[in-house]
Amino acid sequence: MEFTERQARIVEIVKNSSPITGEQIAAKLDLTRATLRPDLTILTMAGVLEARPRVGYFYKEKKETSPYMDRLRQLRVGDFKSLPISIRENISIYDAIVTMFTQNVGSLTVVGEGQTLRGMVSRKDLLKSTLGKTDLQQVPVSIIMTRMPNIIMTTADEPVLEAARRLTLHQIDTLPVVEAFIDEKGEERYEVIGRFTKTNVTKLFVQIGSLGAQS
Repeated sequence: MEFTERQARIVEIVKNSSPITGEQIAAKLDLTRATLRPDLTILTMAGVLEARPRVGYFYKEKKETSPYMDRLRQLRVGDFKSLPISIRENISIYDAIVTMFTQNVGSLTVVGEGQTLRGMVSRKDLLKSTLGKTDLQQVPVSIIMTRMPNIIMTTADEPVLEAARRLTLHQIDTLPVVEAFIDEKGEERYEVIGRFTKTNVTKLFVQIGSLGAQS
């Protein structure tokens, strides 16, 4: 398993200091416990760390295959993705804010004709736009959106573990799920077919945990 830099540091800390609590690990990295929770979950499910209630985390010397990890490796984003919540780039920032809160999502996908990916707008982007004297009903969302090639994406056939790692690594809450195609000009474009979010990851972990409890 390939670790992120932060996950590798967590493993090294646990190796040298186990048993150690999540709060103690977070303190050593100068991070919050909530920030580390996805990393600790992945490392535990991968069988690299062992979590013992009211004791802490231990490094597992034996690299035994975890049944949970086997299940994760077999699962694909397409089986757990949600429907995309998309807007057009010419709508106002105000309308984007309304859409975000009525749909109760953390990010919006900005699309063109044929659901072609044009950009992403996060809650943080919209919050920043409200600071100052911007006329939110007149300025289009295209002014503040993140554009290619700075959009972090996933595909339906990617393993959910890789998509979850990307969410954690880039500290974002949503990955647009896309299919690549070549347009009439011979350029590669991406059609948005869904979204993969931290909520999808949480539901997946609950599902796997429930299956483990029944076995």
